[in-house]
Amino acid sequence: MKKHTPTALITGASQGLGLALAEALARNGWRLIISARNAKRLRAAMLRLKKLTKVFAISGDVRDEIHLLQFAELLEREDLRLDLLVNNASTLGASPQPPLLDYEVGDLHRIYHTNVIAPLSLLQKVRPYLGDAATVINISSDAAAEAYEGWGGYGASKAALDHWTAILGKEQPGWHVYAVDPGDMRTEMHQAAFPGEDISDRPLPETVAVPALLHLLEVLPKNGRYTAGQWKPDTTAGEKSQLFLTMLK
Repeated sequence: MKKHTPTALITGASQGLGLALAEALARNGWRLIISARNAKRLRAAMLRLKKLTKVFAISGDVRDEIHLLQFAELLEREDLRLDLLVNNASTLGASPQPPLLDYEVGDLHRIYHTNVIAPLSLLQKVRPYLGDAATVINISSDAAAEAYEGWGGYGASKAALDHWTAILGKEQPGWHVYAVDPGDMRTEMHQAAFPGEDISDRPLPETVAVPALLHLLEVLPKNGRYTAGQWKPDTTAGEKSQLFLTMLK
């Protein structure tokens, strides 16, 4: 019998967490569909990942409905079933981030469209290609649960993302549906959130967030919202499972 090759679709996969997760999945035998706004960066990521697995890359903005339809067209054309959808593409909004009363309404529309509406729109379009036990991961933030000054636009959008994720998990109990806060990371977006500050003390995505996401896919806990904490890769498999389920609350 031919071995099943799982397929993952990851948005915002040209750098940071998206690229790190894509590479980890590729090393574990996953076929990849990746996207990002920056076509040059996305091509570089595709060429890097092609050394490990079969990769399809589609460049575009997730707010563009035509771009989102391209994923369904690809899945149909290649006769693929989607095992994992990771809505990772996101926008911080203005940098430095302004107080809510000073936020440009146009910026708020862009934040909510990118972080809340587009992930659901993409899911609606690829739904016919999702398996009965498919996994959906929406990348969230601690700003969705905590009230930080200046984070009203981004944080509120992630709170909305968390809420529709929770509702989807109840409406689709056969799927594995998670909102995951990956924690602070040394990424371009995190640097934009703290302009001029030294963020070299933040962990790289591959050191904490990616191992947590991989273990999430391994143990598939109940649907809900989870937070990646300190990862100890030298623990035993049983200890890893307990640690992971403890650190994701």
